[in-house]
Amino acid sequence: MKVLLIKDVKGTGKAGDVKDVKDGYGKNFLIAKGFALHATEEVLANYAEEQKIKAEQEAKEIAEANELAEKLNATKLTIKHKVGANGHLIGSVTNKEISESLQEEFNIEIDKKAITLKNKIKATGIFDVDCKLGHGVHATLKVDIIGE
Repeated sequence: MKVLLIKDVKGTGKAGDVKDVKDGYGKNFLIAKGFALHATEEVLANYAEEQKIKAEQEAKEIAEANELAEKLNATKLTIKHKVGANGHLIGSVTNKEISESLQEEFNIEIDKKAITLKNKIKATGIFDVDCKLGHGVHATLKVDIIGE
């Protein structure tokens, strides 16, 4: 019996493989547990079509992430923060604050968890901030901190 594996099965194969297995193993275990489908022409064609759609979607997401990375690399974000008597900031500039400022100034929405600060920003000046955009794409945003 030929089956198309939907999930990885230890000792049998990885997802997407077409394997020739014994009838009982195929019907009673693989197909019954949802690890595989009976490999008919129609099932194989549908699976190939789904993989093609997933690949196109992933390529589209990567292109959008690269476009956003170029936009962020060229962007300089200015944030006003309160300064104490000694010239240091009161508190620190957080990734949440950077995310909100990006949304307000440039209408670019990046989750605060995707923004990585190497060190806490506790002084005025220009800092480089790493932004993870998914699919291994990173951007460096320049943040200018101004005291008020």
